[in-house]
Amino acid sequence: MDKILIEGGKRLEGEVAVSGAKNSALPLMFSALLTDQPLRLRGVPDVADIRFAAALLEGLGARIERPAPGEIILDCSRVTSDVADYELVRKMRASFLVLGPLLARFGHARVSLPGGCAIGARPVGVHVAGMKRLGARVEYDSGYVDARAARLKGGHLIMELPSVGATENLMMAASLADGTTRIENAAREPEIVDLADLLGKMGARIRGAGSSTVEIEGVAKLGGADHRVIPDRIEAGTYLVASMITRGDVLVRGARAGDLSALLDALTTAGAEIAPTGDAVRLKMDRRATAVDVQTAPHSGFPTDLQAQFMALMTLANGTSIIRETIFENRFMHVPELGRMGADVTLHGSEAMVRGRSHLTGAPVMATDLRASVCLVLAGLAAEHETEVLRVYHLDRGYERIEEKLSRLGARIRRVPA
Repeated sequence: MDKILIEGGKRLEGEVAVSGAKNSALPLMFSALLTDQPLRLRGVPDVADIRFAAALLEGLGARIERPAPGEIILDCSRVTSDVADYELVRKMRASFLVLGPLLARFGHARVSLPGGCAIGARPVGVHVAGMKRLGARVEYDSGYVDARAARLKGGHLIMELPSVGATENLMMAASLADGTTRIENAAREPEIVDLADLLGKMGARIRGAGSSTVEIEGVAKLGGADHRVIPDRIEAGTYLVASMITRGDVLVRGARAGDLSALLDALTTAGAEIAPTGDAVRLKMDRRATAVDVQTAPHSGFPTDLQAQFMALMTLANGTSIIRETIFENRFMHVPELGRMGADVTLHGSEAMVRGRSHLTGAPVMATDLRASVCLVLAGLAAEHETEVLRVYHLDRGYERIEEKLSRLGARIRRVPA
Protein backbone atom coordinates (compact mmCIF):
# COMPACT_ATOMS: atom_id res chain seq x y z
CA MET A 1 0.00 0.00 0.00
CA ASP A 2 1.30 3.45 -0.94
CA LYS A 3 1.06 6.93 0.50
CA ILE A 4 1.55 10.35 -1.04
CA LEU A 5 3.90 12.98 0.37
CA ILE A 6 3.36 16.64 -0.48
CA GLU A 7 5.57 19.58 0.40
CA GLY A 8 3.13 22.47 0.17
CA GLY A 9 3.47 26.10 -0.74
CA LYS A 10 4.44 25.77 -4.39
CA ARG A 11 2.49 27.84 -6.94
CA LEU A 12 1.17 25.69 -9.80
CA GLU A 13 1.81 26.91 -13.33
CA GLY A 14 1.56 25.45 -16.81
CA GLU A 15 -0.78 23.14 -18.72
CA VAL A 16 -2.43 19.87 -17.75
CA ALA A 17 -4.59 17.54 -19.83
CA VAL A 18 -7.50 15.68 -18.25
CA SER A 19 -8.16 12.02 -18.97
CA GLY A 20 -11.37 10.47 -20.25
CA ALA A 21 -14.26 10.50 -17.80
CA LYS A 22 -14.24 7.45 -15.56
CA ASN A 23 -17.92 7.96 -14.74
CA SER A 24 -18.71 7.89 -18.45
CA ALA A 25 -16.37 5.09 -19.46
CA LEU A 26 -17.95 2.62 -17.02
CA PRO A 27 -21.49 2.58 -18.48
CA LEU A 28 -19.99 2.72 -21.98
CA MET A 29 -18.07 -0.46 -21.20
CA PHE A 30 -21.16 -2.19 -19.82
CA SER A 31 -23.16 -1.24 -22.91
CA ALA A 32 -20.98 -3.75 -24.80
CA LEU A 33 -23.23 -6.42 -23.26
CA LEU A 34 -26.05 -5.18 -25.50
CA THR A 35 -24.43 -6.46 -28.71
CA ASP A 36 -22.55 -9.41 -30.18
CA GLN A 37 -20.38 -7.02 -32.20
CA PRO A 38 -17.08 -5.50 -30.96
CA LEU A 39 -17.15 -2.13 -29.24
CA ARG A 40 -14.04 0.05 -29.41
CA LEU A 41 -13.61 2.81 -26.83
CA ARG A 42 -10.88 5.45 -26.95
CA GLY A 43 -9.74 7.82 -24.23
CA VAL A 44 -10.43 5.30 -21.46
CA PRO A 45 -8.57 6.30 -18.27
CA ASP A 46 -6.18 3.83 -16.67
CA VAL A 47 -7.71 3.82 -13.19
CA ALA A 48 -8.73 1.11 -10.75
CA ASP A 49 -12.48 1.34 -11.44
CA ILE A 50 -11.90 0.65 -15.14
CA ARG A 51 -9.87 -2.43 -14.23
CA PHE A 52 -12.68 -3.60 -11.91
CA ALA A 53 -15.21 -3.18 -14.73
CA ALA A 54 -13.01 -5.12 -17.15
CA ALA A 55 -12.64 -7.95 -14.65
CA LEU A 56 -16.41 -8.10 -14.18
CA LEU A 57 -17.03 -8.26 -17.93
CA GLU A 58 -14.37 -10.92 -18.40
CA GLY A 59 -16.01 -12.90 -15.61
CA LEU A 60 -19.22 -12.85 -17.65
CA GLY A 61 -17.37 -14.20 -20.69
CA ALA A 62 -16.39 -11.02 -22.53
CA ARG A 63 -13.10 -10.84 -24.41
CA ILE A 64 -11.15 -7.63 -23.93
CA GLU A 65 -8.20 -6.27 -25.88
CA ARG A 66 -6.10 -3.19 -25.17
CA PRO A 67 -4.40 -2.38 -28.50
CA ALA A 68 -3.02 0.97 -27.35
CA PRO A 69 -2.89 3.14 -24.22
CA GLY A 70 -6.34 4.52 -23.49
CA GLU A 71 -7.98 2.18 -26.00
CA ILE A 72 -10.08 -0.89 -25.26
CA ILE A 73 -11.99 -3.33 -27.48
CA LEU A 74 -14.83 -5.26 -25.85
CA ASP A 75 -16.30 -8.37 -27.47
CA CYS A 76 -19.39 -9.76 -25.74
CA SER A 77 -20.37 -12.19 -28.49
CA ARG A 78 -19.70 -15.19 -26.24
CA VAL A 79 -21.06 -14.14 -22.86
CA THR A 80 -21.40 -17.30 -20.79
CA SER A 81 -22.87 -15.96 -17.56
CA ASP A 82 -25.60 -13.54 -16.54
CA VAL A 83 -24.57 -13.46 -12.88
CA ALA A 84 -22.58 -10.57 -11.39
CA ASP A 85 -21.45 -11.85 -8.03
CA TYR A 86 -20.86 -9.99 -4.80
CA GLU A 87 -17.07 -10.22 -4.85
CA LEU A 88 -16.96 -8.04 -7.96
CA VAL A 89 -19.94 -5.75 -7.37
CA ARG A 90 -18.87 -4.86 -3.83
CA LYS A 91 -15.64 -3.32 -5.16
CA MET A 92 -17.48 -0.81 -7.32
CA ARG A 93 -21.15 0.13 -7.10
CA ALA A 94 -21.28 1.05 -10.80
CA SER A 95 -21.13 -2.70 -11.49
CA PHE A 96 -24.89 -2.73 -10.87
CA LEU A 97 -25.20 -1.17 -14.33
CA VAL A 98 -24.85 -4.63 -15.90
CA LEU A 99 -28.44 -5.33 -14.81
CA GLY A 100 -30.15 -3.53 -17.70
CA PRO A 101 -27.90 -4.77 -20.55
CA LEU A 102 -27.93 -8.40 -19.38
CA LEU A 103 -31.69 -8.38 -18.88
CA ALA A 104 -32.42 -6.72 -22.22
CA ARG A 105 -30.20 -9.00 -24.31
CA PHE A 106 -30.44 -12.34 -22.53
CA GLY A 107 -33.78 -12.14 -20.69
CA HIS A 108 -32.25 -12.76 -17.27
CA ALA A 109 -29.82 -11.06 -14.92
CA ARG A 110 -28.76 -11.93 -11.41
CA VAL A 111 -26.77 -9.06 -9.92
CA SER A 112 -25.53 -8.70 -6.38
CA LEU A 113 -26.87 -5.85 -4.30
CA PRO A 114 -23.93 -3.46 -3.81
CA GLY A 115 -24.50 -2.94 -0.10
CA GLY A 116 -23.42 0.17 1.77
CA CYS A 117 -21.05 2.89 0.64
CA ALA A 118 -18.73 5.24 2.50
CA ILE A 119 -20.60 8.29 1.19
CA GLY A 120 -24.12 6.97 1.71
CA ALA A 121 -26.51 4.10 1.10
CA ARG A 122 -27.19 4.97 -2.57
CA PRO A 123 -30.15 2.53 -2.86
CA VAL A 124 -30.88 0.64 -6.09
CA GLY A 125 -34.66 0.81 -5.71
CA VAL A 126 -34.96 3.37 -8.53
CA HIS A 127 -33.21 0.94 -10.91
CA VAL A 128 -35.46 -1.96 -9.88
CA ALA A 129 -38.67 0.06 -10.09
CA GLY A 130 -37.75 1.10 -13.61
CA MET A 131 -37.07 -2.47 -14.74
CA LYS A 132 -40.45 -3.52 -13.39
CA ARG A 133 -42.10 -0.75 -15.42
CA LEU A 134 -40.42 -2.26 -18.48
CA GLY A 135 -42.11 -5.57 -17.72
CA ALA A 136 -39.42 -7.42 -15.80
CA ARG A 137 -40.22 -9.79 -12.97
CA VAL A 138 -37.82 -8.89 -10.17
CA GLU A 139 -37.12 -10.73 -6.94
CA TYR A 140 -34.64 -10.16 -4.13
CA ASP A 141 -32.90 -13.42 -3.32
CA SER A 142 -30.03 -13.95 -0.88
CA GLY A 143 -28.53 -10.51 -1.46
CA TYR A 144 -29.09 -10.54 -5.22
CA VAL A 145 -31.51 -8.88 -7.60
CA ASP A 146 -32.92 -11.56 -9.88
CA ALA A 147 -34.68 -10.10 -12.94
CA ARG A 148 -36.39 -11.90 -15.81
CA ALA A 149 -38.21 -10.86 -18.98
CA ALA A 150 -38.65 -12.73 -22.24
CA ARG A 151 -38.65 -9.31 -23.94
CA LEU A 152 -38.79 -5.98 -22.19
CA LYS A 153 -41.67 -3.68 -23.12
CA GLY A 154 -41.46 0.07 -23.53
CA GLY A 155 -43.08 2.04 -20.74
CA HIS A 156 -43.61 5.44 -19.15
CA LEU A 157 -41.22 5.92 -16.24
CA ILE A 158 -41.30 8.81 -13.78
CA MET A 159 -38.25 8.49 -11.58
CA GLU A 160 -38.59 9.57 -7.97
CA LEU A 161 -35.16 11.19 -8.17
CA PRO A 162 -32.87 11.99 -11.12
CA SER A 163 -30.44 9.16 -10.48
CA VAL A 164 -27.55 9.07 -12.96
CA GLY A 165 -27.02 5.33 -12.60
CA ALA A 166 -30.71 4.48 -12.90
CA THR A 167 -31.08 6.68 -15.98
CA GLU A 168 -28.12 4.92 -17.58
CA ASN A 169 -29.37 1.45 -16.64
CA LEU A 170 -32.85 2.14 -18.00
CA MET A 171 -31.56 3.74 -21.21
CA MET A 172 -29.50 0.63 -21.95
CA ALA A 173 -32.35 -1.74 -21.12
CA ALA A 174 -34.93 0.25 -23.13
CA SER A 175 -32.70 0.29 -26.21
CA LEU A 176 -33.60 -3.36 -26.85
CA ALA A 177 -37.17 -3.20 -25.51
CA ASP A 178 -40.29 -3.68 -27.63
CA GLY A 179 -41.81 -0.23 -28.16
CA THR A 180 -41.01 3.26 -26.90
CA THR A 181 -39.87 4.15 -23.38
CA ARG A 182 -40.28 7.61 -21.90
CA ILE A 183 -38.17 8.48 -18.83
CA GLU A 184 -39.23 11.58 -16.93
CA ASN A 185 -37.15 13.27 -14.22
CA ALA A 186 -34.12 11.74 -15.92
CA ALA A 187 -30.59 12.71 -14.93
CA ARG A 188 -29.09 15.39 -17.21
CA GLU A 189 -25.35 14.93 -16.61
CA PRO A 190 -22.92 15.03 -19.56
CA GLU A 191 -22.23 11.35 -18.97
CA ILE A 192 -25.86 10.62 -19.89
CA VAL A 193 -25.37 12.40 -23.21
CA ASP A 194 -22.16 10.47 -23.85
CA LEU A 195 -23.92 7.16 -23.29
CA ALA A 196 -26.77 8.21 -25.59
CA ASP A 197 -24.23 9.17 -28.27
CA LEU A 198 -22.59 5.75 -28.10
CA LEU A 199 -25.90 3.88 -28.08
CA GLY A 200 -26.93 5.92 -31.13
CA LYS A 201 -23.79 4.79 -32.96
CA MET A 202 -24.77 1.22 -32.05
CA GLY A 203 -28.19 1.70 -33.66
CA ALA A 204 -30.33 2.84 -30.72
CA ARG A 205 -32.95 5.55 -31.20
CA ILE A 206 -32.73 8.01 -28.32
CA ARG A 207 -34.09 11.54 -28.06
CA GLY A 208 -33.75 14.12 -25.30
CA ALA A 209 -30.57 12.94 -23.57
CA GLY A 210 -29.30 15.78 -21.44
CA SER A 211 -32.84 16.99 -20.67
CA SER A 212 -35.23 15.83 -17.96
CA THR A 213 -37.22 13.73 -20.45
CA VAL A 214 -35.58 10.99 -22.49
CA GLU A 215 -37.35 8.84 -25.07
CA ILE A 216 -35.95 5.54 -26.32
CA GLU A 217 -37.48 3.69 -29.25
CA GLY A 218 -36.44 0.09 -28.85
CA VAL A 219 -34.80 -1.84 -31.67
CA ALA A 220 -34.38 -5.55 -32.28
CA LYS A 221 -30.59 -5.56 -32.37
CA LEU A 222 -27.64 -3.30 -31.70
CA GLY A 223 -24.27 -3.38 -33.43
CA GLY A 224 -20.70 -2.42 -32.68
CA ALA A 225 -19.27 1.08 -32.63
CA ASP A 226 -16.14 3.18 -32.27
CA HIS A 227 -16.40 5.95 -29.68
CA ARG A 228 -14.22 8.38 -27.73
CA VAL A 229 -15.03 8.96 -24.05
CA ILE A 230 -15.74 12.56 -23.07
CA PRO A 231 -13.16 14.39 -20.91
CA ASP A 232 -13.51 14.00 -17.16
CA ARG A 233 -15.23 17.16 -15.90
CA ILE A 234 -14.53 16.24 -12.26
CA GLU A 235 -10.82 15.83 -12.90
CA ALA A 236 -10.87 19.12 -14.83
CA GLY A 237 -12.60 20.86 -11.94
CA THR A 238 -10.08 19.38 -9.51
CA TYR A 239 -7.13 20.90 -11.40
CA LEU A 240 -8.89 24.26 -11.62
CA VAL A 241 -9.28 24.25 -7.83
CA ALA A 242 -5.63 23.16 -7.52
CA SER A 243 -4.61 26.24 -9.51
CA MET A 244 -6.73 28.50 -7.35
CA ILE A 245 -5.74 27.07 -3.96
CA THR A 246 -2.04 27.55 -4.82
CA ARG A 247 -2.65 31.01 -6.35
CA GLY A 248 -1.43 29.62 -9.63
CA ASP A 249 -1.92 29.97 -13.36
CA VAL A 250 -2.97 26.72 -15.02
CA LEU A 251 -4.53 25.88 -18.38
CA VAL A 252 -6.65 22.73 -18.09
CA ARG A 253 -7.00 21.03 -21.47
CA GLY A 254 -10.17 18.99 -21.85
CA ALA A 255 -12.08 21.21 -19.45
CA ARG A 256 -15.42 21.96 -21.13
CA ALA A 257 -16.78 25.18 -19.67
CA GLY A 258 -20.38 24.22 -20.39
CA ASP A 259 -20.04 21.11 -18.21
CA LEU A 260 -18.52 23.11 -15.33
CA SER A 261 -20.70 26.23 -15.23
CA ALA A 262 -21.68 25.97 -11.55
CA LEU A 263 -18.07 25.46 -10.42
CA LEU A 264 -16.76 28.24 -12.67
CA ASP A 265 -19.39 30.63 -11.32
CA ALA A 266 -18.37 29.82 -7.74
CA LEU A 267 -14.64 30.15 -8.47
CA THR A 268 -15.18 33.46 -10.27
CA THR A 269 -17.19 34.79 -7.33
CA ALA A 270 -14.36 33.66 -5.05
CA GLY A 271 -11.95 35.85 -7.02
CA ALA A 272 -10.46 33.72 -9.79
CA GLU A 273 -9.72 35.01 -13.27
CA ILE A 274 -11.17 32.39 -15.61
CA ALA A 275 -10.80 32.25 -19.39
CA PRO A 276 -12.42 29.44 -21.43
CA THR A 277 -10.48 28.86 -24.67
CA GLY A 278 -12.03 26.28 -26.97
CA ASP A 279 -11.53 22.88 -25.37
CA ALA A 280 -9.71 24.28 -22.33
CA VAL A 281 -10.14 26.58 -19.35
CA ARG A 282 -7.40 28.75 -17.86
CA LEU A 283 -7.56 29.83 -14.22
CA LYS A 284 -5.33 32.50 -12.70
CA MET A 285 -5.33 33.55 -9.06
CA ASP A 286 -2.96 35.90 -7.29
CA ARG A 287 -4.62 36.51 -3.93
CA ARG A 288 -6.56 34.86 -1.14
CA ALA A 289 -9.97 33.55 -2.17
CA THR A 290 -13.22 35.11 -0.93
CA ALA A 291 -15.64 32.82 0.91
CA VAL A 292 -18.57 31.61 -1.22
CA ASP A 293 -21.60 29.52 -0.27
CA VAL A 294 -22.47 26.50 -2.43
CA GLN A 295 -25.12 23.80 -2.42
CA THR A 296 -24.71 20.55 -4.31
CA ALA A 297 -27.43 19.60 -6.78
CA PRO A 298 -28.01 17.39 -9.81
CA HIS A 299 -26.58 18.73 -13.07
CA SER A 300 -26.41 21.59 -13.97
CA GLY A 301 -26.07 22.49 -10.29
CA PHE A 302 -22.89 22.32 -8.25
CA PRO A 303 -21.52 18.74 -8.52
CA THR A 304 -21.36 16.67 -5.37
CA ASP A 305 -18.14 15.17 -6.76
CA LEU A 306 -16.48 18.61 -6.48
CA GLN A 307 -17.82 19.52 -3.04
CA ALA A 308 -14.81 18.19 -1.09
CA GLN A 309 -12.34 19.94 -3.39
CA PHE A 310 -14.21 23.24 -3.05
CA MET A 311 -14.24 22.87 0.72
CA ALA A 312 -10.44 22.54 0.72
CA LEU A 313 -10.31 25.90 -1.08
CA MET A 314 -12.77 27.49 1.35
CA THR A 315 -10.67 26.47 4.39
CA LEU A 316 -8.18 29.12 3.22
CA ALA A 317 -10.71 31.73 2.05
CA ASN A 318 -11.29 35.15 3.55
CA GLY A 319 -14.57 34.87 5.46
CA THR A 320 -17.05 32.13 6.30
CA SER A 321 -18.75 29.90 3.76
CA ILE A 322 -21.67 27.49 4.03
CA ILE A 323 -21.52 24.25 2.04
CA ARG A 324 -24.73 22.23 1.80
CA GLU A 325 -24.64 18.63 0.61
CA THR A 326 -27.99 17.49 -0.82
CA ILE A 327 -26.99 14.37 -2.78
CA PHE A 328 -25.26 11.98 -0.35
CA GLU A 329 -25.77 11.85 3.39
CA ASN A 330 -22.20 10.99 4.45
CA ARG A 331 -20.12 13.13 2.15
CA PHE A 332 -18.34 15.16 4.81
CA MET A 333 -15.96 12.41 5.91
CA HIS A 334 -12.99 14.53 4.86
CA VAL A 335 -13.83 17.19 7.47
CA PRO A 336 -12.02 15.57 10.46
CA GLU A 337 -8.91 15.09 8.32
CA LEU A 338 -8.96 18.73 7.19
CA GLY A 339 -9.22 19.58 10.88
CA ARG A 340 -5.93 17.78 11.49
CA MET A 341 -4.38 20.32 9.11
CA GLY A 342 -5.84 23.26 11.01
CA ALA A 343 -9.09 23.82 9.08
CA ASP A 344 -12.01 25.28 11.01
CA VAL A 345 -15.12 23.42 9.85
CA THR A 346 -18.30 22.86 11.87
CA LEU A 347 -20.90 20.32 10.76
CA HIS A 348 -24.65 20.64 11.27
CA GLY A 349 -26.25 17.64 9.56
CA SER A 350 -25.99 18.19 5.81
CA GLU A 351 -24.44 21.63 6.23
CA ALA A 352 -20.81 22.59 6.83
CA MET A 353 -19.73 26.00 8.11
CA VAL A 354 -16.19 26.72 6.94
CA ARG A 355 -14.35 29.57 8.62
CA GLY A 356 -11.40 30.44 6.44
CA ARG A 357 -7.94 30.42 7.99
CA SER A 358 -4.80 32.20 6.86
CA HIS A 359 -2.92 28.93 6.50
CA LEU A 360 -3.06 25.16 6.88
CA THR A 361 -0.27 23.00 8.31
CA GLY A 362 0.77 19.68 6.83
CA ALA A 363 -0.09 16.55 8.81
CA PRO A 364 -0.63 12.81 8.36
CA VAL A 365 -4.20 12.38 7.03
CA MET A 366 -6.26 9.42 5.87
CA ALA A 367 -8.45 9.24 2.76
CA THR A 368 -11.93 7.79 3.21
CA ASP A 369 -13.27 7.90 -0.35
CA LEU A 370 -12.28 9.03 -3.83
CA ARG A 371 -13.16 12.72 -3.63
CA ALA A 372 -12.09 13.03 0.01
CA SER A 373 -8.65 11.76 -0.97
CA VAL A 374 -8.13 14.41 -3.64
CA CYS A 375 -9.49 17.08 -1.27
CA LEU A 376 -6.61 16.24 1.09
CA VAL A 377 -4.12 16.38 -1.77
CA LEU A 378 -5.35 19.88 -2.66
CA ALA A 379 -5.11 20.99 0.96
CA GLY A 380 -1.59 19.59 1.09
CA LEU A 381 -0.56 21.57 -2.00
CA ALA A 382 -1.36 24.80 -0.16
CA ALA A 383 -0.35 23.81 3.37
CA GLU A 384 2.85 24.71 5.16
CA HIS A 385 5.32 21.84 5.62
CA GLU A 386 4.70 18.22 4.62
CA THR A 387 1.36 16.44 4.25
CA GLU A 388 1.20 12.66 4.28
CA VAL A 389 -1.93 11.19 2.62
CA LEU A 390 -2.61 7.57 3.53
CA ARG A 391 -4.94 5.01 1.87
CA VAL A 392 -4.42 6.50 -1.57
CA TYR A 393 -5.98 3.46 -3.24
CA HIS A 394 -9.15 5.55 -3.05
CA LEU A 395 -7.42 8.16 -5.20
CA ASP A 396 -6.36 5.53 -7.72
CA ARG A 397 -10.00 4.63 -8.42
CA GLY A 398 -10.61 7.84 -10.35
CA TYR A 399 -7.44 9.89 -11.02
CA GLU A 400 -4.92 8.83 -13.65
CA ARG A 401 -1.27 9.69 -12.88
CA ILE A 402 -2.24 12.56 -10.60
CA GLU A 403 1.23 12.88 -9.01
CA GLU A 404 2.85 13.06 -12.44
CA LYS A 405 0.39 15.68 -13.68
CA LEU A 406 0.73 17.83 -10.57
CA SER A 407 4.52 17.50 -10.64
CA ARG A 408 4.60 18.86 -14.17
CA LEU A 409 2.76 21.93 -12.86
CA GLY A 410 5.46 22.44 -10.23
CA ALA A 411 4.02 20.61 -7.21
CA ARG A 412 6.39 18.87 -4.85
CA ILE A 413 4.54 15.56 -4.63
CA ARG A 414 5.63 11.95 -4.66
CA ARG A 415 4.31 8.47 -3.99
CA VAL A 416 6.19 6.16 -1.65
CA PRO A 417 5.48 2.80 0.00
CA ALA A 418 3.47 3.22 3.20
